[in-house]
Amino acid sequence: MDWRLRFHGVGSASAVALGSAMATLERDGRPWLTVDCGGEGLTAFLEHYGEWPQALFVTHVHLDHVAGFERLFVGHYFDPERRGRVRLYVPAPVVPLLHQRVGEYPNVLAEGGANFWDAFQLIPVGGAFWHEGVRLEVFPVRHHWPETAFGLRLPGSVVWTGDTRPIPEMLARFADADELIAHDCALHGNPSHSGVEDLEREYPPALLARCVLYHYASAADGAAMRARGHRVAEPGQVLPLTPPLEIAEVTP
Repeated sequence: MDWRLRFHGVGSASAVALGSAMATLERDGRPWLTVDCGGEGLTAFLEHYGEWPQALFVTHVHLDHVAGFERLFVGHYFDPERRGRVRLYVPAPVVPLLHQRVGEYPNVLAEGGANFWDAFQLIPVGGAFWHEGVRLEVFPVRHHWPETAFGLRLPGSVVWTGDTRPIPEMLARFADADELIAHDCALHGNPSHSGVEDLEREYPPALLARCVLYHYASAADGAAMRARGHRVAEPGQVLPLTPPLEIAEVTP
């Protein structure tokens, strides 16, 4: 079984040319689980796969990560074959924030008769959840405000930090099986995001060697981080993954 990580975008909120930070876990060449739904990222997804996402995990609700939801609603609600079938795995503390951000607009259709969540299968999740027989883990990260942003782990395969400051204590627990680590990092950090010097200070070399950096501000900043010896993701890049550890036999 072949597993890969495809970056649809790698930029910060203002780096439109790099695309919104969003990626898809692929299994045997097909989209399996998409992380976040930014505007530019959703466009890149549709252009590459020629179809809508069928399952998404939401890390947090800053608009560069959820701005594609109105389009996602339209794409699923008006197709009876897709309506209510796209799975949205959302950390439980994020559910009310996501509703406030994208689901609470009054009368989602001018004609009436529809609720925003009619288009989706909303699945609140805690510390772990199962998707198509595979167990994934969820953990809080340090972004903007406590309990509002979360990372995702496919054990033994990949860790996606989402937007975060350095989290050495979390990665010691949730990246302890030699996973690839897709990590938020810009050339210069701020109170909500990691900078390259922050990661160099907080993480041991062996951990940094497993990191591929995304959510940076410009192509020039990406080049500067590569010049420091780091792996830096590019839009459209695909990375091979080790198959995950926990797969269950699922019967109907």
